[in-house]
Amino acid sequence: MRAPFLLLLQLVILFKACNLSTSPSKNITIGVVNFDRDELSLKQYSSLEKTLEVKVDSSVKLERADNKSSAIGKMDNKDWDLVIAPPGLAALAISQGNYEPIFPLEGAHRSLSVMVVKAESPINQLSQLKGKKIALGQVGSATGYFLPIYNLYGTTLAEVRLTPAPKTILEWIAKDEVVAGAMSLEEFERHRLDFLDTKFRILHTDTHNIPSGSILISKNITPNKQEKIYKALLNISPAIANSTGFIPNAPVPNYQYLLEVVKRADLIAKDIEEKPARLY
Repeated sequence: MRAPFLLLLQLVILFKACNLSTSPSKNITIGVVNFDRDELSLKQYSSLEKTLEVKVDSSVKLERADNKSSAIGKMDNKDWDLVIAPPGLAALAISQGNYEPIFPLEGAHRSLSVMVVKAESPINQLSQLKGKKIALGQVGSATGYFLPIYNLYGTTLAEVRLTPAPKTILEWIAKDEVVAGAMSLEEFERHRLDFLDTKFRILHTDTHNIPSGSILISKNITPNKQEKIYKALLNISPAIANSTGFIPNAPVPNYQYLLEVVKRADLIAKDIEEKPARLY
C-alpha cells in the first residue's frame, strides 16, 4: 500500500511543479495616467501588455487614473510597477522617490505653458489677475496647473476653477465666467479655432520648456525584474512602441526644473479651493 501512495504523492508534486513553472512568476501592474479621459486609452496598450507577459514571464494588468489623487494614491501604495505618465505626474512620481524614468513618451519637445485672456481684456500682466476668477487645468498638469500656480505666487484670486479640458477653459473665458485660463501653447492653438465669435490673446508665456512624459519603473521591483522589463521595452517592435507612444533608445527627460516647480506649487496651492484663493 505504501508504494502506490508514494507514487501518487510524487505525481501530485510533479503536477504542481509543472503548473508553477508555466504560470507567471509575478504580476506586473501598469498605471496609465490619462487626464483626457479617453475611453479608448487602455486599448492602445494591449499589444504592450501581451508582449511583456511573454518576455517577462508575468501576467500584466493595466489600470487607468484620471486624476492626481487616484494616481498618487496608487503610487504611494506601491500598487503600480510601471507608470505611463505626463510630465507633471512623472515629476511627482520621481519626487516621491519610488519611481525612476526609463523611457520618454512622444510629445512636443518645446511644450510651453500660457495664460490666455480675451483679446479685448484690459488685463496685461499676471499681477492684474488679483481678485479675479481664473481657470486652471487638471491638478497634476505641468502646463495647465503647476507652472501657472508657480507664476502666480503671492496672488489672491476670487476663485480658481479646475477642469481637465482646455476647450472648456476657453468656453468659460468666452462667456466671461473667468477672465483668464492656463493651458499648453499647443492646446491653445488647437482649440481657439473652435471659437469663431471670440478672439483670444496670450497674457503670459512661461519660457521654460516642459519635458515630455515618461514610462517610469518602481524601485520596489527586484533588480533582476527591472532589468527584464527594461530589456523587453528596449527591444520592443517599433509598431508597439508607436501605439504605446514611447521612444526606445532615447534619453529620459530632464525633470530638474519641473521637480522644483512641482514641490513649490504644491505648497502654494494648499488653499486653492477656497474663495478667495490665496496662492502663498
